[in-house]
Amino acid sequence: MGVLGLTSFIGDHGAILTDYRFRNSKVVIDGCNIYHSLYLTSCVDQQHAGDYDVFEDQVCKFFKALRDCGIEPYVIIDGGSDFSDKKFETLRQRAQSRINQAKNLSMGLRERGLLPVFIKQVFKQVLSSLKVPFAHCIFEADQEIASLAQRWKCPVLSNDSDFYIFAIQAGFLPMSHFQWQNASVQGWSPQNYIPCKRYTTTSFCRQVNINRQLLPVFAAIAGNDYVNLVKMGFPIKFEDSLSMESNWKRGVVFFNKLLKWLASFQEKQEALDNVHLLIGHGENNMDAALQALSRGIETYQIQPESLECFFNDGEAPDAGLLPNHLSVLPDWTLLPLTKGTLPPYMIYILQRRPVIQGIQVEDHSLPSGNNTSRPIRQVFYGLLLGEGREVEEYDREETNLTSSKVNAILPSAAQQLQLDTLDQAPHLVRLEVFLETVGVSQSTLNGLPLHLGLPVAVTYYWLRHAHPRPDHPLLQALLLGLVYGELCRQRKSQRGFIEERPVLERMRGLIQRRAMSPDLGVVHAYSQWKRCMRDCLDLNQLLCFPLPEPQCAWLYKGTLVHQLVGQLRRGVTPDSLLMEDPSSGQLYKAMLDAMRPYSTSRKLRPLDNLTAPLQILSLEDEEFDDDDDDDGVGCTEVPMSRHKRKERFNKALLSYRYRDH
Repeated sequence: MGVLGLTSFIGDHGAILTDYRFRNSKVVIDGCNIYHSLYLTSCVDQQHAGDYDVFEDQVCKFFKALRDCGIEPYVIIDGGSDFSDKKFETLRQRAQSRINQAKNLSMGLRERGLLPVFIKQVFKQVLSSLKVPFAHCIFEADQEIASLAQRWKCPVLSNDSDFYIFAIQAGFLPMSHFQWQNASVQGWSPQNYIPCKRYTTTSFCRQVNINRQLLPVFAAIAGNDYVNLVKMGFPIKFEDSLSMESNWKRGVVFFNKLLKWLASFQEKQEALDNVHLLIGHGENNMDAALQALSRGIETYQIQPESLECFFNDGEAPDAGLLPNHLSVLPDWTLLPLTKGTLPPYMIYILQRRPVIQGIQVEDHSLPSGNNTSRPIRQVFYGLLLGEGREVEEYDREETNLTSSKVNAILPSAAQQLQLDTLDQAPHLVRLEVFLETVGVSQSTLNGLPLHLGLPVAVTYYWLRHAHPRPDHPLLQALLLGLVYGELCRQRKSQRGFIEERPVLERMRGLIQRRAMSPDLGVVHAYSQWKRCMRDCLDLNQLLCFPLPEPQCAWLYKGTLVHQLVGQLRRGVTPDSLLMEDPSSGQLYKAMLDAMRPYSTSRKLRPLDNLTAPLQILSLEDEEFDDDDDDDGVGCTEVPMSRHKRKERFNKALLSYRYRDH
C-alpha cells in the first residue's frame, strides 16, 4: 500500500521518526489498515480460515488501551470507490497475490496477509459494541483521513506509507511502532501513555533537504497505487545502474538519487517542467507521463472533509461535497453507506465497473467457492441494476485470476421493487425476496432464535448448492459450531458471570488439541458456506435487514469445526458432545430440523433425534435443582449429581437408540 519501499527507507533514517508518548488526544484511524494489522498480530490460525473470536478479543484489547490513555479514536474505513480506475491494476495484482497465498496455505505452508471473509464485518460490529465512532468512507479514504486529522489537529494512525506524504500538522503514527500492548497505565491517571514513533513531513524534508511541496512529486515518480511510470514504459534513467543491487539496497539508492534530483527545485511545477530530463520516453508520448504524474500528485492534496458532520451530528455527507460519479447513489443510501450498514461494493455495481471476488483458502483444483453463491449475487445485482444487465466479475480459475460476465436477475417477489424506494418497501415483501433467493420458507425458520434465522437459511441454501455435496458430518459440525458460538456469545454478554457449561468445556478441549493439517475437502466445503453467508449478509443489508444480522464473530470457528468433522467421522456423536446441556441440544435439534425438507427431498439418512434423551436429562436437572442452587450448602453432593446425570443420560440414550433400531 502506498509508496513501495518508503517505510523501510524512513525506518533506516533514524532521525526522521521521533519517540513519542501518545496520550489525551483524538486520533483518526485508518480502519482497514488497522484491522489488517490487528488480525496479523493476534496469532490467529489462518489455514482453517476463521477464528474470529480471537480477533474480536484483540480488537477489544486495542481500544481499551487507547481509552486507558485518554485517546479518543475515530475510525474511517475505506470504501474504495475510485471512478477513474487508476487503482484497478493494483487491485488486480493484489488479488492474484492472494490467490497464491491461499494456494500455499491450502498446502500447509505458512503465509501472512490473507484475511478471512467476515473480518471487516466483525471489526465493524466490535466497534459498534464498544461505541467507538466509525464511518465508512464511500470513496478512497486516505484524503478524508488526512483532512479530518488536519481539521482536528490530531495525528493519523496507520501503516499506509501514503501518510508519509500528506502534510498533516499533528503528524503520522506508524502502527508498526505503536506499542499499545506495552502502554504505561496506572489506573485512570492522565499520565498514562502509549509509547510510539511520530513522523512529520517537516522532519523528513529537513533530513533529506527538499521542499515540502515536492513530497507528492517524489511519491508519484517513485510509484504508488495509482501511477507507475516504469510499467507505463517511462523508465527512470538512473534505474539501469541499480539492476545489480539487492532489492533493499536498490530501493535505498533509488530514493536517495531521486531526492537529490528533487532538491534542486523549489516548487512542484518546476520539478514537473523538468521531469523529461529524468525519464526515458522513446516512442511514448511524454504528455501521458505528465498526466499520470498529475493524477498521482492529486491523491495527496487535502480536500474539504465530508465526514465531520457525520461524527458530530450523525448526518449523511453533504451530497454537494461528493464526487460527481457518486450521483448514481439514491439519496436514502448515503447515510447507511456511511454507517457501514450497506455493502460499499454496490457503488462499483452502479457504476458498471468490474468486481473482484474475495479469495479464500480452498481446493484450487475445484471451481471457486464463489460460484456456489453466484445466484445470490445475481439477485443483489438485479436489485441494483434491474434484470438482464451484466456485471463483470473477477475470480480465480484454478490459480489464475480471470473475468466473466454475470447476468443480473430478479426473483418474482422483487419484480415491483425499485432501488430508489427500496427502503420504503414493506418488510414482508423484502423478507419474501430474501427467502425466495435462498429457497427457504418462513416456516423453516420457525422455532429458531431470530438472530440465527439468517445463518440457518444460508446453511439450507449451501446444502442444496454446494459442490461436492456436503456429507452429514460436515453439516453436523457446522451446526455444532453455531451452538458453540451461541454459548460463547451468551457468556460474553453476561460478562462471564454465568457458569461455563459442559458443552463449552468439551468443545474448547477440541480447539486446544494440536491443529491438524486442513483436509482440503472440508476446507472447500466450508469456503462455499462462508461465501454464501457473506453474500447473504450483503443482500440482507441491501434489503434493509428483513432478517436480523447475526454477530459474525460467533458464526464460524475454523479450528473447531475441522476438529469436529474429524471426530464425527470417527464415530463420535453430537449427543455425546451436547449431553448435560438440554438447551444446547434443543438449539442443535431445532437447526437440524430446519434442514429436514432438504434431507427428505434428497433421501438422506435420518437426521439426529435428541428429543427423548434431552427430556430425560431435563427431568434429571429438575431433580437436582435444589443442590445446584444452594449457594454452597450441601455442595459435596454436586459431583455425585453430575455423575448420576451423565449415567442416567447415557442409559437413556442407549435405550432410545435400541428402541429405534
